[in-house]
Amino acid sequence: MTALSNRLREARGPHLRAARSTQPHGKRTGTAYAFLAPGLVLFLALIAYPVFLALKISFYDWKVMPGAISPFVGLDQYTRALKDPILRKAAVNTVFYLVATVPAQMVIGMLLALLLNGAIRGRVVFRALYYLPVITSWVVVSLVFEYLFGSDAGLVNHVLHDWLHVIGAPVDWLGSRWPAMITLALLGIWKGVGWSMLIFLAALQAVPKELLDSAAVDGAGPARQFFSVTLPLLRPVVAFVTVMLVIGGFNVFISVFIMTGGGPASDTEVVLTYMYKQAFTFLDFGYGSAIAYLLALCIFALSFVQMRLFRFDQEVGQ
Repeated sequence: MTALSNRLREARGPHLRAARSTQPHGKRTGTAYAFLAPGLVLFLALIAYPVFLALKISFYDWKVMPGAISPFVGLDQYTRALKDPILRKAAVNTVFYLVATVPAQMVIGMLLALLLNGAIRGRVVFRALYYLPVITSWVVVSLVFEYLFGSDAGLVNHVLHDWLHVIGAPVDWLGSRWPAMITLALLGIWKGVGWSMLIFLAALQAVPKELLDSAAVDGAGPARQFFSVTLPLLRPVVAFVTVMLVIGGFNVFISVFIMTGGGPASDTEVVLTYMYKQAFTFLDFGYGSAIAYLLALCIFALSFVQMRLFRFDQEVGQ
């Protein structure tokens, strides 16, 4: 039967190849483009066109009134942005937010993933609880944190001052620059750590158990197994999580907008809140677009450097 099947397959092969070759190449290409067309149209209309329009607007003193003339100013908006002291302060605040939240989310997320990857009771419930803040609205959690930290009589001050007596006087958490930035960073860590945990947990479950068993036979303890076996295998996942968290850190907006509004005196502005105010409060769309493109350039450059560094680490490890 096997020999007969092979002969039949060999006899049919040339006819099948001939049938495929007679099908018009243009028809196959047209079918593929027909399936791609709806998504491509949406991408061009909703993403590509606004992106290029924003680039055009950044070179003009853009007027929103119908019929008003928008004078071409070239690179003046970008020069203005580079000299803007408030934008520099917003950039420093954004970098502080990144430095405070990205490593913390990665370390805590990895520790939680390691714990939940073990054989513990109720781990499904714990996974859901840790991931719950991720799917909770930014508006809701920002209002909750504003209530907790928002005044001298807030719950945090009440616990620290009246119950634990670890501070001599209530702290104005949202009324000055660095306490407010610390509060915003705590919110970012609390809300985002579940996402890192879930990604790391999925990666840990893909680590071959045979490698860990071999390392244990060779005398490696849990810590040595993690740093010598598990972590090198997770390097691509760590790179992905790092890049995504950095991009997310640059995009911090809602929590700042709701909890502090960028104040007091622009002390807690981040790049996106300042850009939003320039464009939609002062209607300076040209300047807001220039800030947006400078931010996009920074994100692209930093992401490129990160990917290069992680790829170099992989080449060294190999």
